Amino acid sequence: MHLVWQVLFWWATAGLAYIYVGYPLLMAALSRVAPLRREKSHAPRTVSIVLAAHNEANRLPAKLQSLLAMQHADWITEILVGSDGSTDDTVAVLQQFPDARVRVVPFAERRGKPAILNELIPQCRGEIVLLTDARQEFDAAFLTECLANFADPQVGVVSGELVLRTSAATTTAGEGIGLYWRYEKFLRKSESRFRGVPGATGACYAIRQAAFRRIPAETILDDVAIPMWIVNQGYRCVFEPAAVAYDLPSTSPQQEAIRKRRTIAGVAQLVRLYPSWLLPWSNRLWFEFVSHKLLRLASPVLLLLAAVANVALVSTPPYAVLLSLQFSFYVTGLVGWGAQSRGQRSKLFGPALMFLTLNLTTAYALWDAWRSRYRVTWTKAA
Repeated sequence: MHLVWQVLFWWATAGLAYIYVGYPLLMAALSRVAPLRREKSHAPRTVSIVLAAHNEANRLPAKLQSLLAMQHADWITEILVGSDGSTDDTVAVLQQFPDARVRVVPFAERRGKPAILNELIPQCRGEIVLLTDARQEFDAAFLTECLANFADPQVGVVSGELVLRTSAATTTAGEGIGLYWRYEKFLRKSESRFRGVPGATGACYAIRQAAFRRIPAETILDDVAIPMWIVNQGYRCVFEPAAVAYDLPSTSPQQEAIRKRRTIAGVAQLVRLYPSWLLPWSNRLWFEFVSHKLLRLASPVLLLLAAVANVALVSTPPYAVLLSLQFSFYVTGLVGWGAQSRGQRSKLFGPALMFLTLNLTTAYALWDAWRSRYRVTWTKAA
């Protein structure tokens, strides 16, 4: 039995090491050894912008003004805003917006972002469709840098870079979330240089209009489903770090958990909606999709298994040391939670708090997925 516990412990530890360290380092190495070249050009292109919104009357005017203030805004053919069952003044405010390129399409019943995109993207007149949300602010050069990638005929999707702004008011959770997002961007840059990214940043990505295919209306992660459909038509999904959008991180683990729980449940949902993506011969980015998206779902199970096996092996000196290291890490997370509860900012304890919160949220999300508790509409964080 002692040998069984050893095998389980090292198997779980190796799995965690691959998910969080091994795969990112492998992608970084492959992106340097075998990078794919990408053509770029700043030649004019026609672009439609599509935005789904629910009760965003206060934010949308500033958002639209910022979009139309970008460099080469004359390339924008239209901005289509789908009002998803809004009960505020969203429709009235947009109908008064002083630019004829802005068109609001009201939907009486709230159906969720995928249903809105299915209706609006086929109507677009632009060669390229830029998808965004109401909250994020775009850098002036976003449009120029993003669209330059479509000079390469193999590129079908371009994901921008979302930068999380910090301030003196940033909390311990915000510090952890910021570090996690920087880690994610490092991984996406490597994937992009190698073969492609299995998904995009939902608040700032662009696609070829002709390559769009409708997705099931219950899809939670349109920013994975749409890019993957396009990738499996033979295109690439790339990450453009010079196309920058700005946002603020969640200020509490609770806010981030709401968003992340829905996202992780959406990853599990993809397996049910698109089972062929689990087959290497049916998914051009099978290795990246499984390693980046799916294996993370196993992380809470591996953490639990490593802890239980380590306790069973505690009588052996090396495992006693390893158990003390595990215990110290969990205590670090609890200290981070305490700092967060007191409204304090801690760069030291933020990463452990974020990691543990993420894995707890993953466990809850898997429970949601098991019960098919998918909610396609979203709840805005405070």
